[in-house]
Amino acid sequence: MSAIPTLKAAMTRAAEVRPKVGGFPYLAEALRQAGVTRCAMTVPSNAMLYLTDAGPVAVQSEPLLTGMSDVPPFDRAALIAALRADQAGETAFPEFVRGCWQAGVVRYDVDLAARTCTYYGAGEESYVETYPEVAL
Repeated sequence: MSAIPTLKAAMTRAAEVRPKVGGFPYLAEALRQAGVTRCAMTVPSNAMLYLTDAGPVAVQSEPLLTGMSDVPPFDRAALIAALRADQAGETAFPEFVRGCWQAGVVRYDVDLAARTCTYYGAGEESYVETYPEVAL
């Protein structure tokens, strides 16, 4: 059995219930309720891996770059600014991912049980942010 239909249904449900401002916790809860335990994003390639009860699912979006590139230094303040702009509904997901890259984030992991997002730089620098529990 493929996990893709369940993941797609959860994303559709999240799109229907999430507010424009502060919507991430609603997406995360819809995914959690659908059996997603973790989401791992590789920022430069713009690839997301969803770990679900029904198996892992990879989602490949348009890469941020091709070929070689210097990695920006990890900039916690710039990352937090990108997070706050996204949380305020001022950016869409593609702009958020670009903001992460510009802040030196090479990957991030979302733990849906712990309700945390951990952002990592190339030197394993990290920033952890929790998000609130919501009811759908």
